[in-house]
Amino acid sequence: QVQLVESGGGLVQPGGSLRLTCAASGSIFSLLRMVWYRQAAGKRELVAQITSSGSTNYADSVKGRFTISRDNAKNTVYLQMDSLKPEDTAVYYCYTNWDRIYWGQGTQVTVSS
Repeated sequence: QVQLVESGGGLVQPGGSLRLTCAASGSIFSLLRMVWYRQAAGKRELVAQITSSGSTNYADSVKGRFTISRDNAKNTVYLQMDSLKPEDTAVYYCYTNWDRIYWGQGTQVTVSS
């Protein structure tokens, strides 16, 4: 059983930064591939993912601006978001799958002046 809790969303001006945090319960965190998705206007997009070995990949729309990282000692995955744009506005979700799919509750990110 894995529980995921996101935090760190909010309102930020274009060009600003936010860091999202996803805290996971359970003892298997270091084995998990962790993913950040976002959903806006009914469309879901994979933003970034990090494997258990630390390999990462990103959506083209966020490459060079977002950085995913993990701290296995803290059972936490992060999404550092820089140079934010209005089109980054969405609810951001943490996701993983093990015995089944797990989602967090989501955190709202709004980029607006």
